[in-house]
Amino acid sequence: MARKLFGTDGIRGTANSEPMTAETALKVAMAAGQHFRRGEHRHRVVIGKDTRLSCYTMEPALVAGFATMGMDVFTFGPIPTPAVAMLTRSMRADLGVMISASHNPYIDNGIKLFGPDGYKLSDEIEAVIEANVAKGTRKLAPPAELGRVKRLDDAQGRYIEFVKATFPSARGLEGMKIVIDCANGAAYSVAPTVLWELGADVVPIAVEPDGFNINEQCGATAPGNLQKVVLAEKADIGIALDGDADRLIVVDEKGEVVNGDQLMAVIAGDWHINGRLRGGGVVATVMSNLGLERHLGELGLDLIRTDVGDRYVVEHMRGHDYNLGGEQSGHIILSDYATTGDGLVAALQVLAVLRERDKPVSEVARPFKPVPQLLKNARKDGGAPMKNAGVKAAISDGEGRLGASGRLLIRPSGTEPVIRVMAEGDDNALITEIVDSIVTAIEGAGG
Repeated sequence: MARKLFGTDGIRGTANSEPMTAETALKVAMAAGQHFRRGEHRHRVVIGKDTRLSCYTMEPALVAGFATMGMDVFTFGPIPTPAVAMLTRSMRADLGVMISASHNPYIDNGIKLFGPDGYKLSDEIEAVIEANVAKGTRKLAPPAELGRVKRLDDAQGRYIEFVKATFPSARGLEGMKIVIDCANGAAYSVAPTVLWELGADVVPIAVEPDGFNINEQCGATAPGNLQKVVLAEKADIGIALDGDADRLIVVDEKGEVVNGDQLMAVIAGDWHINGRLRGGGVVATVMSNLGLERHLGELGLDLIRTDVGDRYVVEHMRGHDYNLGGEQSGHIILSDYATTGDGLVAALQVLAVLRERDKPVSEVARPFKPVPQLLKNARKDGGAPMKNAGVKAAISDGEGRLGASGRLLIRPSGTEPVIRVMAEGDDNALITEIVDSIVTAIEGAGG
């Protein structure tokens, strides 16, 4: 059965439109509850959310659905996605739920599900839940076995202590001035608290959510204001999280952005030297820069590439015993600590390296020179342009011109009617010519 609800990161869409309606949330909760009710113990579900206005419609619907199936529900209020994953495990819950559309604007929302092990559900389990939604048949709990609902007031405190315990430096963060951009999202309270309790001089920004301003000109996808504040405050570093705090971008003391590829290189190099890196390398996606691959190769490490999506990175890490992986966008998975991307935990690892080396971010956080990379979208109006002879010829020509000194990646978008064309190589003019040629061929192929 073709999946209609679940995408690469749970269920996502425009708030109060299908599938992001309270009605569908209720059905998803009941279907998931039916699948995860196993045995005679009191089943429990934990639910976190970000700061979107629509969370106030989605949360009660999910709570009702799970309670109807006889599952006890613990709600956390606004809290990062990785906190939900962590608390799912530590509280021995049968299921964890995060209500968030991550880095998307407030008009969108989403539902992310975590299994008892704290990992996002597999494609197979999501397919079963989706089939249960479609069937609409439920084995409801009898009146005496309805689930109970409780707000867990110390959820944020539990996560704060967990994050602090991942910081490896005994020196703390005393003497460091840190600007933290919380994207008016789920980490608006916990992130500044963690940094302050570790000793930093903290300048928090985008920490006044109003239901509408999550990710609005702030956070990991829009670091412009963070750059300005770092310079104005003469801060040592700027840290930007996204709306659900599973993504990290850093700004150095000069106001320049450092992306996920560079941050993974920093952590990998430090862990390699200290004997902490497992698997002999790093797991990233096909979008990570060729410069990262070359840099790791110089250290005797491998870069393993997966499909786009942090869930595929995690899947490979689990299957092959790697403990570091992530995406160029800033999802960084440190499996010694977390089952999913955790922007705050990753930030502390970078801060620990800065502490150890006593050098500014600009000298530490760019261990390699990125290879020129260009990504463009080619619109398609149905049909199968990738089968067109002209398109195939343009791709073949591009691959030949790049040779072994570059990389060409062409993939259809999972969310838009476009084909993404990406090329990278040492010659910026050449990759521009190649990408433009392929985009022109795709758009000229017709239906």
